[in-house]
Amino acid sequence: MLHLSLYFFQDSNVEKPLDENQSLSGITKDISSDTRQSSTSESIASSSVTEVQRCMSLYFALCTKKHSLFHQIFVIYSSTSKPIKQAVHLQIPILVRTIGSSSELLEIISDPPNGSESLLMQVLCTLTDGTIPSPELIFTIRKLYDTKVKDAEILIPILPFLPKDEVLLIFPQLIKLPLDKLQGVITLAVQGSSHSGPVLTPAEVLIAIHGIDPDRDGIPLKKVTDACNACFEQRQIFTHQVLAKVLNQLVEQIPLPLLFMRTVLQAIGAFPSLVDFIMDIQSRLVSKQIWKYPKLWVGFLKCAQLTKPQSFGVLLQLPPAQLENALNRTPALKSPLIAHANQPNIRSSLPRSVLVVLGIASDSQNASPVQTTQAQTGETGNSAKDAVTEKSKESSSAS
Repeated sequence: MLHLSLYFFQDSNVEKPLDENQSLSGITKDISSDTRQSSTSESIASSSVTEVQRCMSLYFALCTKKHSLFHQIFVIYSSTSKPIKQAVHLQIPILVRTIGSSSELLEIISDPPNGSESLLMQVLCTLTDGTIPSPELIFTIRKLYDTKVKDAEILIPILPFLPKDEVLLIFPQLIKLPLDKLQGVITLAVQGSSHSGPVLTPAEVLIAIHGIDPDRDGIPLKKVTDACNACFEQRQIFTHQVLAKVLNQLVEQIPLPLLFMRTVLQAIGAFPSLVDFIMDIQSRLVSKQIWKYPKLWVGFLKCAQLTKPQSFGVLLQLPPAQLENALNRTPALKSPLIAHANQPNIRSSLPRSVLVVLGIASDSQNASPVQTTQAQTGETGNSAKDAVTEKSKESSSAS
């Protein structure tokens, strides 16, 4: 019956009869050559959708009585024209709310035909809109994701109703979603829906993002950085208190997350009031020998330059070799750091080795060979003098 209805629609048009060699797409192409014809095309398209709805109304009514008939909509969906798809999407909310999570609909959802993904998503969103999904529906969607449809998007409608551990487990896959959908996922995770509370705290979301390993999880690094950016764009949710909590936890991870210093720099840019807290983080990084992580070391030095003069105290905690490396990499820091270190109360607290790197004190090790040579020369001269004197005494005695 559905095929007959659509066949009738494709061979007729409310605006103009079609001959057997003419199609709706052909007419649309013919009438879109100028502005006036384009306007007519839009009118025909609108009328076409209305005509499709009229032709399909009986079949949709039957679907509400016999739910298994709905499967045929999924079967033909991918091969239908745009007006037919539009008409189907207009009918879906009413139809699905009437059917509900019946066993027949769950069976259809469990094995959707290829090409029906957008139809499936609308059905799932309708079933979960403004209500708590049944355990059977949640189970069906989770199984579908595990066995057939590997697109994490199908999990979004039930995300607020999944256990936290499961959400954290699939979180790397959610990061793969397009940015607009990812932003929606983040908001959904931290705010929940009208019938559920938050699944994750804002801090847990950021920590989960930093826990993603691009190589291990097969996720492009740009996707991970985009996810971080999406969080920073929602400053009413990801506040400076949240960021302080996140950084305080991330700095203790071994190894340090790849994007740690990038997030530190973003935090300073978004919330300058965090600078004193960031200095404490930087100091802890020195104790963790941050220079052993080349990529993070670069970020550390960028942070030091960005936060000067507050960062001078941290830089002076570096071992001499690493301090010298830092100043070679960021020459702009050298003069102001020397001026800072040359203050009497600060200079007196610094090791001589640090003062040497800064050029404030001379290197005693370089001077010692000269002093030793001079001492040795003096000793040799004295010995010669003693020898001459002793010889003179002997001559006097002999005479």
